[in-house]
Amino acid sequence: MDVVMLSRLQFAVAVFFHFIFVPLTLGLSVILAWMETRYVRTGDEIWKRHAKFWGKLFLINFTLGVVTGITLEFQFGTNWSRYSEYVGDIFGSLLAIEATVAFFLESTFLAVWHFGWNKLGKKAHCACIWLVAFAGNLSALWIILANGFMQHPVGYVINEAAGRAELSNFWDVVFNGYAWGMYAHTVLASWAVGGFFVLGVSAWHLLRKSNTEFFRRSFRMVAPYTLALTLILALSGDQQGKAVAEHQPAKLAAMESHWETARDVPFYLLVWPDPENERNSVEALGIPGLLSWIAYEHTDAEVKGLKDFPKEDRPPVSPVFWSFRGMVALGMLFILLALGATLQRKREMPCSGLLKALVWNIPLPYIGLMLGWAVAEIGRQPWIVHGLMRTTDAVSPVPTSSVAISLGAFIVVYSVLGILDIYLLRKYALKGPDAQEA
Repeated sequence: MDVVMLSRLQFAVAVFFHFIFVPLTLGLSVILAWMETRYVRTGDEIWKRHAKFWGKLFLINFTLGVVTGITLEFQFGTNWSRYSEYVGDIFGSLLAIEATVAFFLESTFLAVWHFGWNKLGKKAHCACIWLVAFAGNLSALWIILANGFMQHPVGYVINEAAGRAELSNFWDVVFNGYAWGMYAHTVLASWAVGGFFVLGVSAWHLLRKSNTEFFRRSFRMVAPYTLALTLILALSGDQQGKAVAEHQPAKLAAMESHWETARDVPFYLLVWPDPENERNSVEALGIPGLLSWIAYEHTDAEVKGLKDFPKEDRPPVSPVFWSFRGMVALGMLFILLALGATLQRKREMPCSGLLKALVWNIPLPYIGLMLGWAVAEIGRQPWIVHGLMRTTDAVSPVPTSSVAISLGAFIVVYSVLGILDIYLLRKYALKGPDAQEA
């Protein structure tokens, strides 16, 4: 492999390992704030126990997530220096705001929340966790605004003399509609990760009749919340798909393995791409006009096929197509599981089959999120900034061997941290609230 592919793999490894931690941090922070608000409003001590129990798991995840996130920004200098030289004036300002404002706000108030149980009043303490939730989701906003510029660049001019893109309108970048669609979809998915995590851990204890009343409360509280999130998530995905059709038609064609430009394009339920021959070896169970309607809200709309784009401008079809189909399939599964949990939340003991499914489901929302990011990032190729800078032009002039060595080191270190996170989360989740209070 050349230095470009190795650098892409290294960044992908760092992002995907970091994404083991980020969604649960975003999702669980909101649930924690909600639980402690219930404690403040009702005075019911069980909600304080909930905040402490789930807060322990949140702290484990947050701490290890910080470690895995630090290296990401350094890679723009080590592996992608030409990218940083070309668009750093735009990209760098967004990451600087994230680090100096949102992250420090989040970490500061998390420390106050953790150590302030017996030092602050109820309302002040509750306000701290709400600030943590707000700052964490604000941090995600600035990062996704930066990525949104890469997907749909706005608010810049090309300085021909300097040979770089420069920021011309900061507010165009901040209010980039494409980026806000990405943000909504990502944050909703992360909140759903938190919901399914709570449902899965609660289901495990309910199956074993461990702290039954405690976990019945969390199950009842989170089930309808998670159902609402999965439904809204599907709607936000539909809207983001329309944005992709408008701004990145080649990505849309790869997502659907659509080769020939046409109107009234059907959506095929069964497809097997054959990129080498620029066709699909299987196309079956087509729903007439549905792809045109999904993309442009009109069954007679024209959808551009991959053959209309030069081969060098096409995304890799198979990974984009299968990642997209996998994400959609998991999304449908999540709706069904959340619906089942909501319908059975008031029963003394929900169906054991549903509870077992929720336990086994815990890792699947993470996989769904990673598949979504694979669609977004691989589908943007061959561009690192869509239509503006190619990935091959963005990599640092470093030896291939250096990137190979650092990639191997990343995989080893991040694997250890990932295993440690899963081990600690499992250990303290299965111990239950009594062990936390001991």
